[in-house]
Amino acid sequence: MAKTADTIAIYSRKSRYTGKGESIGNQIDLCREYIRTHCGDAAAEHAVVFEDEGFSGGNLNRPDFKKMMTAAKERKIRAIVVYRLDRISRNISDFSSLIEELGRLGIDFVSIRESFDTSSPMGRAMMYIASVFSQLERETIAERIRDNMHELAKTGRWLGGTTPTGYASESVKSITVDGKTKKACKLKLLPDEAEIIYKIFDLYEQYDSLTMTETELLRQGVKTKTGRSFTRFSIKSILQNPVYLIADKDAYQYFVDNEAELFAPESDFDGIPAQSQEKGQAILHKLK
Repeated sequence: MAKTADTIAIYSRKSRYTGKGESIGNQIDLCREYIRTHCGDAAAEHAVVFEDEGFSGGNLNRPDFKKMMTAAKERKIRAIVVYRLDRISRNISDFSSLIEELGRLGIDFVSIRESFDTSSPMGRAMMYIASVFSQLERETIAERIRDNMHELAKTGRWLGGTTPTGYASESVKSITVDGKTKKACKLKLLPDEAEIIYKIFDLYEQYDSLTMTETELLRQGVKTKTGRSFTRFSIKSILQNPVYLIADKDAYQYFVDNEAELFAPESDFDGIPAQSQEKGQAILHKLK
């Protein structure tokens, strides 16, 4: 649809597809209805839609958002309408820069959920205030998630993501929280992959060089769990990963000496005999 200087842009965003609630389609319909009520049927029918599904509101690096701003700079739109303020951004710095840029371009910005309109000084002021609370909400949620993950990690659970080479994620039990059943997982040793880890440590001990270790792994055709060749960076990451260190008193003292955050008391290791950790600790010291 061709854009003109009288065109109104509708912008919609959702972090992930759910098919319900504030879906992309629902946001567009509500914005179009707002335009119809305030600007007439013609403006609503000719409104240009920009939509980003599967993109976070934490930054402005979104394809359709960039297209919309290009149209704005080319004076092809006269206003931007969104369903809710945080559909544009949850970052106060990004939001402030955006509103200032739109102001310089003479383009109005309307958020229908909060009834904010930058065409008036009060509307601009209220929008800045609302964006501050939007960022506060985002940061509070992120902090709560980090705290929850931290507490779960203390129990020894595997919290998700790519498992370390030599291990797989294994469901050990199901727990019910607020009527919802959730799985708890732990790492399960994979003997074939574990042999690769042993080989990497042995080669590094032999050559005392990441480059030589990489070269030897390439010569032997040893691949990562995703089928790629090992690099110096992936080898270093393995050598520094605490998951490969034996959990004994020597290991505990090593982390104490290096001021790591520990949650298990030393008494938990009383029944575990000290192992020979000189190799692993020497490697960790070298790679710091």
